[in-house]
Amino acid sequence: MGTYCSNRDTRMVGSVHDQLISRRGFLADVYTGMAGIGLAGLLGADLASANHGGVLTPHTPPRARRVIQIFCPGAASHVDLWEHKPSLEKYHGQPLPGAEEFVSFQGKNGNLMKSPWAFNPVGESGKMWSSLLPNMAAHADDIAFVHSMTSKTNTHGPGCIFMNTGQVNEGFPSAGAWFSFAMGSENENLPAYVSIPDVRGEPPNGKANWANGFLPAQHQAIVLADHQPIRNLDLPSGVDEAEEQATRALIESMNAKHAQSHPGNSELHARMASYELAARMQLSAPEVAELSKEPDHVHALYGTKDPNRLKASYARNCLMARRLLERGVRYVNLYCGSRASGVDGLLNWDAHKTLKTDYERHCEIFDAPTAALLTDLKRTGMLDETLVLWTTEFGRMPTHQAGTSGRDHNPDGFTCWMMGAGVNGGVSYGATDEFGRRAELNPVTVWDYYATVLHLLGFDHEQLTYYYNGLDRRLTDVHGYLIDDIIA
Repeated sequence: MGTYCSNRDTRMVGSVHDQLISRRGFLADVYTGMAGIGLAGLLGADLASANHGGVLTPHTPPRARRVIQIFCPGAASHVDLWEHKPSLEKYHGQPLPGAEEFVSFQGKNGNLMKSPWAFNPVGESGKMWSSLLPNMAAHADDIAFVHSMTSKTNTHGPGCIFMNTGQVNEGFPSAGAWFSFAMGSENENLPAYVSIPDVRGEPPNGKANWANGFLPAQHQAIVLADHQPIRNLDLPSGVDEAEEQATRALIESMNAKHAQSHPGNSELHARMASYELAARMQLSAPEVAELSKEPDHVHALYGTKDPNRLKASYARNCLMARRLLERGVRYVNLYCGSRASGVDGLLNWDAHKTLKTDYERHCEIFDAPTAALLTDLKRTGMLDETLVLWTTEFGRMPTHQAGTSGRDHNPDGFTCWMMGAGVNGGVSYGATDEFGRRAELNPVTVWDYYATVLHLLGFDHEQLTYYYNGLDRRLTDVHGYLIDDIIA
């Protein structure tokens, strides 16, 4: 029942007994008829999607009702944040065996470089934890780490797109758009899918990270952040509430009549739905963004008034993310970092030259507010039905980049993690080799990761499809296996 398939009406109109046709005419009619069948399938898919409100029947009982995906663009280093490698300490300053002349994204690599920060065991699991993230350490026993992630690209833009959509090229739906299509919103006054960019800017490749792709337009994310409120929500001067309500009712009536005369136009339905949602959000969105209604102890927990301007901004976005989730938004993308700048590692986690300086700056912004968000989800009981994802586009080399004290790109092994509803906390799945260069134990693809995410949301990744351009498309393309060990 959860699979979305277009209806293909293959009934013949008329028959050879009703009319005599030539061979050439027959072939022409067959060609035209097949095109019509395909068109009918596409229109049927669009109409059904527009009409069903984005709600499909899950294939299995869902463990999670909502998702927050925290994304650190710039390729956050697994060997400095999440995966302890004693061999980097033991062989620091020596060449990487078998790769002494290896040339990666920005050029030749130097010798092995240990992490500048100590790792210590934390929690009941004894997970080795970077001292860079002292606040996040409180959640170590709730997190399921995937230390053997792999990517198809070592370039930031395609890497972010691949991590978010399962494809390296733009034009495909993001994971959030797929979930919006499948589940819709729990609150008709708020969108199903919201993306919260960092105050420093959008991630590499920008809005393509939260686009709807070939899914109906209503499933793209609404962009909202503490520093970027939704525009044009206030009533125009000279228009009172009664006049506004009367105008909406008239437009709604006109739209309904127009839609009846254009039943297969999905873009029309999407525009109508967007305008109607925008009207309802005039009341709901300002309330969500009104962080001042939160008590002082919550602001203190997140650090929304921290003297570090970037940390305070990210903290307010974390708090807004919680408010969106508790009000029925299904999927929230939360970014910590933006696209690259003229100085590597300044605006995101792309630490090519000065790893220590860059990461001490970024972790100061990331650590406490993110830990506060996880604590708050637990405190409110929301974590029982919320799936938390932490992702980045790829990892970094265990060596230093030649002539620098930073690390180059590494798509062959890195870390992502999950926490919350349906997740087996305190688990570390897979591993890179002893130096952190390549995924060696149980390599995992982006498609495996999202197959597991969809499973926790109640959907079989092979059955959640959308017919487009001759194919039944899906988030996991033609790949994907469940990571059973991290499912509770």
